[in-house]
Parts: sequence; structure tokens; C-alpha cells
Amino acid sequence: MKFSEKLLYLRMSGNYSQELLAEKLGVSRQAISKWEQGITLPETEKLIVISDFFDMPIDYLIRDNMLIEDDSNLPQLVIKFISAAQDMEGISKEVVNIMKDGVIDEEEKERMKSILATLDEISLAIAEIKRKMNM
Repeated sequence: MKFSEKLLYLRMSGNYSQELLAEKLGVSRQAISKWEQGITLPETEKLIVISDFFDMPIDYLIRDNMLIEDDSNLPQLVIKFISAAQDMEGISKEVVNIMKDGVIDEEEKERMKSILATLDEISLAIAEIKRKMNM
């Protein structure tokens, strides 16, 4: 699991929005978004802040081969997945509406970023369920 995936997992596990986490860490929401998308990595000072905030070793955060080990059970993970996925029908319709004219304007790009973040959350929940089921 890469840093971006771990940060997203930790944020979602703590039920933090990107905005709230950014506020807690003293960074912009855009910084959180870029870290979660794997576009950039935080500076050393921010890694220390993230490590302290989530009570996770820096080594865990930056090493790709170290997995999160927690005491979440499968039913809790399924509930997390259902919660993240409950808006799929609406998201599908919205994507069709955005794409139907063949042109994506700036407002639609921003909405697509939000949709993709939701889909990433769903993918992360599925991956965690698979991991717990040893699949």
C-alpha cells in the first residue's frame, strides 16, 4: 500500500473530510488531495505531523510494503463500504449528465474530482474487505 492509499484510509477511518484533516494538519485541502492522489508527497515536517496526528510510525507511512493492521472486523468494513457506495446510482447519473455533451467545463471538472474521490473511497473499502477475507 502506498502513502497515498494509507493517508486516504487513515482519513476515512477517522471520518475526516479533506477540509477537516487539512485544518488539523495545518495545510490546504489541495495538499491533502494531491497527497491522496499520489501527485505529491508531504515534506518531512508534515510527515511528522501526520505521524503524530494518526499515531502511526513514519516508517509505516512511507514504506509501501507495510500494511495497516487494525482490529476492524469484516462487518464493520462492509458497513463502511455500504456507506461509501450508497450514492452510486446518483453518481452514475451525474457522470452521464456531465459527459453527454462531450465537453467538460471547469465546474464539471471539479465535480468529477469529487466523484473520483468518492469512487476511490469505495475502492479502498473493497480492497480492505478483500484483505480481511484473505482474497
